[in-house]
Amino acid sequence: MQRLNLKQLAERSQGFAPGHRACAGCAFPSIIRMLLAAGADYNLVIANATGCMEVVTTIMPYSAWPVPWVHNAFENAAATISGIERAYRALVKKGKIKETGKPVKFVAIGGDGGTYDIGFQALSGAIERGHDFLYVLYDNEGYMNTGIQRSSATPMYAHTTTSPSGKVIPGKQQPRKDLTKIIAMHKPRYAAQASPAFWNDLVKKFQKGLEVEGPAFVAVLSTCPPGWGTPEHISIELTKLAVETRFWPLYEYEDGYWKVNYKPRKFVPVEEFLKPQGRFKHILKRPDLIKQIQDEIEKNWEELLWLESRKPKEE
Repeated sequence: MQRLNLKQLAERSQGFAPGHRACAGCAFPSIIRMLLAAGADYNLVIANATGCMEVVTTIMPYSAWPVPWVHNAFENAAATISGIERAYRALVKKGKIKETGKPVKFVAIGGDGGTYDIGFQALSGAIERGHDFLYVLYDNEGYMNTGIQRSSATPMYAHTTTSPSGKVIPGKQQPRKDLTKIIAMHKPRYAAQASPAFWNDLVKKFQKGLEVEGPAFVAVLSTCPPGWGTPEHISIELTKLAVETRFWPLYEYEDGYWKVNYKPRKFVPVEEFLKPQGRFKHILKRPDLIKQIQDEIEKNWEELLWLESRKPKEE
């Protein structure tokens, strides 16, 4: 696998057309550009679940996508790409399609609503059946496209329109679902968690996910200024803070083993990640609630380190 510097990455880009309607400060256009650059050695075919990315990139009659792309419902991105992948294999076997030039690779893309919740059954089934595809999750931690409602990806105590903060209930009551670990329990060929602030790690994970034969999954934290209540210019800084605080650790599951890709030299308190976000402003004077979030982070981090320690040491 070729390690790419920024210049090489820019030269490989297949382009993601400007003029799309993504909000200023939204992280996913950068994520998609890195996916397209990482996949430049392949002919990519993409299935995109309903959501922010689908809406802002394909307003009829325009499209920002430079590759074959299909829109499907919230719940069936993984099912759609599974069918496309199997249909392609059948047509090649029957001699109706000749494999020439770059290999064809299949990618499904969804937000957290279409992945953690509505689309989970299709994703789980596609991985269990062993389809050869990469699923890319852009996780903005809520149903942002339909009005900033809570999803199972929404962090504990975050304010949303369906988990509003008030005098009695301080936002969402439940911890976020740890989907990457759940996917890893399906035993795919590859699963990983990434951040656009660590672009080299993200591109490498996209490359790995495309290279393997069989199901692969990469979850990427994607800031949402309207939904998170943040200034537009700090989006990438926030995705870095999420990693430095271990709120969103970088790790991967490969060939049955776990690896933590980045271990901060100094642990930053999660409060530093929460402060710039309007969705958490109601708990900034509640150290007891912040401690609960911090304790959950510590527990998850220790679990990750334990999982990593299960890998046999190389001789």
